[in-house]
Amino acid sequence: MIVGNGDVPDGAAGLIDAADLVIRFNDCRSVGAGGSRTDIVAICNTGRPGKGMLSSALWKMNPAVIAARAIWCVRDPQKFRDMRGPLSLSHPDLDDFCDDYTEGFVAFAAETGKDHLTIGREVHEALDASLTAYDPAPYVVPSSGLVAIAHVLAAPEFSDSDVCLAGFGHQGWEWHPFAAERRFVDDHVAQGRLRRIDSMIAAERPLLQCNSEVTR
Repeated sequence: MIVGNGDVPDGAAGLIDAADLVIRFNDCRSVGAGGSRTDIVAICNTGRPGKGMLSSALWKMNPAVIAARAIWCVRDPQKFRDMRGPLSLSHPDLDDFCDDYTEGFVAFAAETGKDHLTIGREVHEALDASLTAYDPAPYVVPSSGLVAIAHVLAAPEFSDSDVCLAGFGHQGWEWHPFAAERRFVDDHVAQGRLRRIDSMIAAERPLLQCNSEVTR
């Protein structure tokens, strides 16, 4: 289960917590309606989000963060160093966007006994290439959620996994290509490589109805 911070449908919590592996994001706002199990926290390790999490005692003491056994940094430090110059010209208001806090998250993971992974730039760049097929409007970077999804799709250890998404509304910051991201996900759903949790809930409802009738 890869659980974004968007809305999750009724009935999702139990399905999410029953998964073999649950990935959440940043401050894990999905906990609650989206269940509580958390195995991996994928974080935006650059810019204001990265700085804010590392400087926050509340983030470090978040029960979901404490429970996680691994931290994934979704932004490759060298990739973002290379982006700083061009971005300073195209988007001067994003002057701290490429500030890197990866080492702080590496240290936090070591201090708390968690594994750490930085998703490589090749995932980001392959994703940029894939998104061109959907004619995206000009954007800065793919969302952290889509980078994590792309990593799972590409990583050999997940090649036989049944990968399900919850909490992905594909909307938010104006400089993420959300319309193209939605089409990317929909195509992978159509190919059978991804599922959305709505389909799992819909599949369970007839069984629940049948069980209810048998009980009556």
